[in-house]
Amino acid sequence: MFSKTDTPAPRPSNPNATKSVLGSDLTVIGDVTSTGSVEVHGLLDGNLTARGLVVGTDGSVKGTVTAETVEVKGKLEGRVSTENFTLRASAEVQADVTYGVTSIETGALIEGRFTLAKKA
Repeated sequence: MFSKTDTPAPRPSNPNATKSVLGSDLTVIGDVTSTGSVEVHGLLDGNLTARGLVVGTDGSVKGTVTAETVEVKGKLEGRVSTENFTLRASAEVQADVTYGVTSIETGALIEGRFTLAKKA
């Protein structure tokens, strides 16, 4: 009726693609590094290096950000280097941004310099 199989459980396509969440009650002063993505709902005052960054509606990041994808719904101040930069309508950004592709929704507040990354 029941038989044991030697088939291992399926693994995620990228075991390093984890998501870390900084909650709304959390303030981090210092640098954050992740091989996955980081979602910020609290305050991060420092540099961030990750595969992806999402700044939540109530989140705030102040510092230098290096990530493949960046999506901002809250506040971001500093420098950004990314392949894909998305600003939602609720975003408030004061930054110098180097990007490959960008998307900006109506209502986003932007101040700074946007530079298209040079293709290799």
